Amino acid sequence: MMTDQVRFPAEWEPQSGVLLTWPHRHSDWRPVLHDVEPVYVEIARHIARFERLVILCWDDDHRGHIESALTAAGVAGTNIRYFPVPTNDTWVRDYGPVTVVQDGTPLLLDFSFNSWGNKYACDKDNLVSTRLLDGGLFGETRMRVVDMVLEGGSIETDGQGTLLTTSRCLLSPQRNPGLDKGAIEARLAAVLGVDRILWLNAGELRGDDTDGHIDILARFCTPDTLAYTRCDDPPDENHPALARMEEELRALRTRDGAPYELVPLPWPRAQFSADGQRLAAGYANFLVVNGAVMVPVYRDPADEPALRVLEQCFPGREVVPIYCHPLLPQGGSLHCATMQLPRGVLE
Repeated sequence: MMTDQVRFPAEWEPQSGVLLTWPHRHSDWRPVLHDVEPVYVEIARHIARFERLVILCWDDDHRGHIESALTAAGVAGTNIRYFPVPTNDTWVRDYGPVTVVQDGTPLLLDFSFNSWGNKYACDKDNLVSTRLLDGGLFGETRMRVVDMVLEGGSIETDGQGTLLTTSRCLLSPQRNPGLDKGAIEARLAAVLGVDRILWLNAGELRGDDTDGHIDILARFCTPDTLAYTRCDDPPDENHPALARMEEELRALRTRDGAPYELVPLPWPRAQFSADGQRLAAGYANFLVVNGAVMVPVYRDPADEPALRVLEQCFPGREVVPIYCHPLLPQGGSLHCATMQLPRGVLE
């Protein structure tokens, strides 16, 4: 069993808030801000209904712009806090702090971020967690710097000592070239308190530049239930890799040795960017918050069935659709754009 000292909580556990980095003109979003900002307005609207939202903005002028946009959309600001910090991009899931619980107290982990294997500029993003700490956002919550490249979207936990991830991402030589699989497992066990790591070797969505983040492929809904991306269209270019992943998921076992309850998510029609590039659209990139599960949708016939499936996976939570197609051309979706902070971090 995992140690009593450190535990990596599941996303469905009580939260103190969510981080959201707002798109700005100093990033790749600049040409399409008019398309993407309405998506962020809706994300902010619904997170703030359920818990505290911390919006990371470029500077005070940017904050004023965001506040005006939210006010114009009728979004109340009582549950929203702003924090000015420069960023290269908006994918705070991957450069924000990962939170564990140590002896009952939250501890923030600041992993290194190298922009998914040195693909893009990340000098500002890699400093965000420490700047938030130094600026007092987290109060008395402590932070530990971890000498390892890791993105939050690449790991998924059941909160009981099991970690689900992909070999294609974590074993990428562009991330931790000096660490083999055994060393990475040992490092994750030490800092996250996990004692079981389940590796998926297959699974890929065209248009994904993260090297196979688990949060677009398979997610824990309970300690013994996994919702996963399934392609039911054999001619689709994604079908072979996702079919192999499905076989791997069927072979996984819970801590008690039983097969996982596998819940396939509906498959949306192929989504494309304005220049005809295939986009990594799916429904596994949902976000769990206090009292709700927020689900990316694409104005597709599969949207409604996906919402109903996740409603069954998270009984008692409101299912909130968020139109996310404008996010896809930049390589992410709803979960990628957010990072939850477990209970105690902001209190």
